[in-house]
Amino acid sequence: MTHEESMMKAIETALPAVVSIVIGKEKASVEKEISGELWKEIEETAKEEKSPITREEFLDHMPRLVDGKIRVGWGSGFIVSKEGHVLTNKHVVLDADAEYMVTTAADDSYAARVLARDPLNDVAILKIDGDNFPAVELGDSNRVRLGQAAIALGNALGEFQNTASAGIISGLSRFLTAATDDNGHAEHLSGLIQTDAAINPGNSGGPLVNLKGEVIGINVATVAGAENIGFAIPINRAKRDLEDIKKFGRIKKPFLGIRYVPISQELKRKLQLPIDYGLLVSGEKIPGYEGVLKNSPAAKAGVKESDIILAADNAPLSETRTLEDVLESAAIGQELRLEILRGGEKKEFQVTLEERK
Repeated sequence: MTHEESMMKAIETALPAVVSIVIGKEKASVEKEISGELWKEIEETAKEEKSPITREEFLDHMPRLVDGKIRVGWGSGFIVSKEGHVLTNKHVVLDADAEYMVTTAADDSYAARVLARDPLNDVAILKIDGDNFPAVELGDSNRVRLGQAAIALGNALGEFQNTASAGIISGLSRFLTAATDDNGHAEHLSGLIQTDAAINPGNSGGPLVNLKGEVIGINVATVAGAENIGFAIPINRAKRDLEDIKKFGRIKKPFLGIRYVPISQELKRKLQLPIDYGLLVSGEKIPGYEGVLKNSPAAKAGVKESDIILAADNAPLSETRTLEDVLESAAIGQELRLEILRGGEKKEFQVTLEERK
């Protein structure tokens, strides 16, 4: 079989399981979310186009779902069980007040329930009702190699369903900080697969597959201003989430309770920090986004805002090895030894990990 034939066979194998996810909200909810500043921009644009518009007219002209709700976003996903379990990105289904509709490659539509959102990875699991769905095979992301062929599938730009783009695996174990919403909240993603297969807006949550049509990653992000630099979450991380859902009905993850920023040379210079590695415990200036969560295992152990975490169980921490990497392989109830720099003095803290609620 030629490379071209292998490519076509892989797409033919995986594509029936790829779905489009459309996000809808009630008109009243959308109206509340249009801030005064945003509405001023809309009004100014309308004036420039010499077509003044009222808030009501603007809302009435927004795209709608079949049930009349306003379409506020879209993404991709893929079916992983005949019973209708669907994998996608957490950021695609982040809004707990939204409605999610799934459309299959066969153009059948289903209401979807969010079963779980992974607290450590940008992964979510949905469920659609029915049986005998076309499920894609999950590969082994630990066996992915630099230079191997990769195919990204999904709903490009929210308009072009069943889009396929091809390339290679162009990098492994990449680190990325990605915005998760319009308020500037960010998520640190590590261990990512890099590919030059085109990943466009709307492809988020779709599968990255190998030449066997097996999923090796979940398409997650691109780099703004760059060409052909996209990233996928290794599928083995999502496999563990699926196992938890089937066994416990929820994703079981160890919880530490810290928000942090990886320290780089630039951050050291900007904040005048004493070192250029480790993780700076730092929250956001928003209620509920403290650096150390109240009553968390970290708070109970004495970790404080502005501490610099140097190592966990004697393993150094950095931009490329973060606490998410440590927690990914840790167990609930395990004691984690943190080496912390506070006021120029190194200290050790014993933290007992709890289950994230």
